[in-house]
Amino acid sequence: MKIAIQGIESSFHDMAAQKLFPNRKIQLVPCNSFDQVSREVSNFNADFGVLAIENTIAGSILPNYNLIDSGDFQIVEEIFLNIDMYVMALESESIHDIEEIHSHPVALQQCKDYLQRFPPHCKIIEGKDTASEARRIKENNLKGVAAIAGKQVAEKFGLKILDSKIQNIKENQTRFIVIRRKIDTGVTDANKATLKFVLNHKVGSLSNVLQMLSTFDINLTKIQSLPITGRPWQYAFFVDVLFSDYILFSEVIIMMEKAVKELKILGMYKQNLESNPSHLTHIALDGK
Repeated sequence: MKIAIQGIESSFHDMAAQKLFPNRKIQLVPCNSFDQVSREVSNFNADFGVLAIENTIAGSILPNYNLIDSGDFQIVEEIFLNIDMYVMALESESIHDIEEIHSHPVALQQCKDYLQRFPPHCKIIEGKDTASEARRIKENNLKGVAAIAGKQVAEKFGLKILDSKIQNIKENQTRFIVIRRKIDTGVTDANKATLKFVLNHKVGSLSNVLQMLSTFDINLTKIQSLPITGRPWQYAFFVDVLFSDYILFSEVIIMMEKAVKELKILGMYKQNLESNPSHLTHIALDGK
């Protein structure tokens, strides 16, 4: 099974993939960006892609919604990881020696309060991903340079941890989703869906959709609006919903199609707050 991730081995995306598929032999397809993850899946170089979609500190990773939508993928799984951030550097360094700190932009955002304690001359530099920045320090023997990443990264590359659990809020979680090329799998055991819809510019149009969901006991757990490219001041809504009756949900979707201008199901899957291993092992890869 080939899985594309943003980052390299020992990154948080790798941890998410390993937690989802603990009993499967995984071949990672490391990517420098979320865009590359989507391309690798689209071009059949990976069976699945793992994407971070939201964090309890940094919020939603908005570009990934557009990636899923424009690439015509489907979300087939989710998993949540507790995220603890660590400062790491070469064994010879102390926290007082650090003049540069590198990490992924979202990781830096999660540690913003901590980073403000460093003197003004200390540079905070955005990098490709947490693990890659740590590996670069080790491979190039970079003195005075630190990375922010997970504890597993320090262990992987033999770096010294200078400070621990530095994120703004100790209870820090990231939700990851699994995407694949869109096929009809016939899965009906889902209880969660991610939808995209566009409304007509009429008073009460959003309220009507939300009332429809409420009437049929469909629980709205998240709503996010994004600008529609090429259509100034028009927005698409991305929502996550929970339902207990798949047949009823399918009927509500038919009613929603009549109430909105555009509607697209981005994925139907099982809610996974407990971060259990994936059920996807029984779904044939590449739709075969």
